[in-house]
Amino acid sequence: MTQEIIGSEPPISQIEITFKKELEILIKNLESISKDNLKNLLEQQIISQKHVNTRPGAMALDQPKIEMFNHYNSKYLEKIDKKFTTF
Repeated sequence: MTQEIIGSEPPISQIEITFKKELEILIKNLESISKDNLKNLLEQQIISQKHVNTRPGAMALDQPKIEMFNHYNSKYLEKIDKKFTTF
């Protein structure tokens, strides 16, 4: 997925559709996740965000796609945090 975020293809409109669908699926999957797996998932999401945002030459990459990734990733991180409060 990183290549789609930082590359010129697919267009941002297609990426947004993909992000929306993926977010729905990921949030639904949070319903049945254990606390240990949730902690691991949170760590992996933070690593993914750093990976996208700190790539060499990141400023020259497709910024709107990166911003969109950060937006949807932030929503997902919020849901993960909220899930922690239910344990």
